[in-house]
Amino acid sequence: MKEILQANLLSPIVLCFLLGIVAKLIRSEFALPKDIYMGISIYLLLGLGLKGGVELSHASFSAIAGPIGITLLLGCITPISAYLILRKLGRFTVSDAAAIAAHYGSVSAVTFIAAQVFVTHMMANDPSIPPLEGYLPTLLTLLESPGIHIALAIGALKTAKKGQSILPVLHEVLTGRTMVLLVGGLFVGYFMDPKGWQVVSPFFDSSSAIFKGLLCIFLLEMGVVAGSRMGDLRKVGPFLLAFGTLVPLLHGALAIVLGNWVGLSIGGCTVLAAMAASASYIAAPPAVRVTLPDANPSYYLTAALAITFPFNVTLGIPIFFELAKLLA
Repeated sequence: MKEILQANLLSPIVLCFLLGIVAKLIRSEFALPKDIYMGISIYLLLGLGLKGGVELSHASFSAIAGPIGITLLLGCITPISAYLILRKLGRFTVSDAAAIAAHYGSVSAVTFIAAQVFVTHMMANDPSIPPLEGYLPTLLTLLESPGIHIALAIGALKTAKKGQSILPVLHEVLTGRTMVLLVGGLFVGYFMDPKGWQVVSPFFDSSSAIFKGLLCIFLLEMGVVAGSRMGDLRKVGPFLLAFGTLVPLLHGALAIVLGNWVGLSIGGCTVLAAMAASASYIAAPPAVRVTLPDANPSYYLTAALAITFPFNVTLGIPIFFELAKLLA
């Protein structure tokens, strides 16, 4: 376990993320220009979708039916469990509990990518580890939306004013940048001619040096963003600090058990666990702002960005990998 943690903490992706946090904490003027940040995020999401679509076109329905089923199940369990813990144990208001649960019911695409890169690195060092399933980006797409809808439905039903419509929320989530690029990329990759993928794969394949290099730059900026929320840790209190680390471990462990049950590989279970343990900070915030305007952004943004995201990238993914190996 020590060697695995060391390999992850000393990887360029994690080190770039930590550099971003340090840059913010020492009040450096560094910040990635917004247009470059947006461009890299579009590239990463489209690359994931394309690769997932290509691999999905080669997979049989029998091979993906089980993983799809447990992914949708996790999309229902994680927001409900998060909401109940926040309400019953944390004594949060309905709006705040539902808002935080929406973030933890959805998924962080960057955490997914970091988990894939970590597993690929471990496979390179240990030939006994079986290959990673290529259709995992499909599971990422499926997990993006249900958790947000379930958590916001709970909050909206309990706090709704008469005649209030949830249609604007559905539209914003389903037509947001993340969903369009992931789902659209899946369709493009699925119907793409194999020779076409051979041409663009050196640029878009998540195992390519270009993809990993741009991911390092993206994580550097994410470190700056996470560092900017560190000051809010004093406001959220010890309960949310514990929630942001222990609940992801609970959700990740459940994902590993379910993934192992349907036959996912060690790497597949690890990546699925990282997805279930992650918290969205792209798709969830705008949906929460529309549906639950009374929810406190300091709670849900700080929990997702300053607690859970750093925990997963540095410690969570190696822990999930070890758990997956034990169960396998």
